[in-house]
Amino acid sequence: ELDASYGPTLKSRNQVRVVKAEADHAAARQRCDDLAGNAKDVCIKEATAVETAAKADAKAQLTTANAKAVANEKSDSAFSKASAQEATAREEAATATNDGQYAVAVEKCAAYAGGAKDACLARAKVRFGKS
Repeated sequence: ELDASYGPTLKSRNQVRVVKAEADHAAARQRCDDLAGNAKDVCIKEATAVETAAKADAKAQLTTANAKAVANEKSDSAFSKASAQEATAREEAATATNDGQYAVAVEKCAAYAGGAKDACLARAKVRFGKS
């Protein structure tokens, strides 16, 4: 954070976001160590999903900021291209978040057996748009 405040660039702010996501993930994993079995597996998947979402959001913010900076320097066609890059980055972040949440849901279904597990998995697939 000190480096980012000393040399405030888009890249340094992105690095702060990524490092915070990694630190939060490490702390969450430590909390998961107190658990056992499926509860621990679910906890770890949730921690990983949160980290993935945070990193994807950081990447989307960096891409958006870079695209806007380029658009400010260029013409209207560059602005259209920047908007498309921003939309793509946001879509990638949403996909990463959705995939992480789906992995958590599947892990939670592992606590069930037989038909209950199948029904749980089917609901997860529908909820997160998986086929």
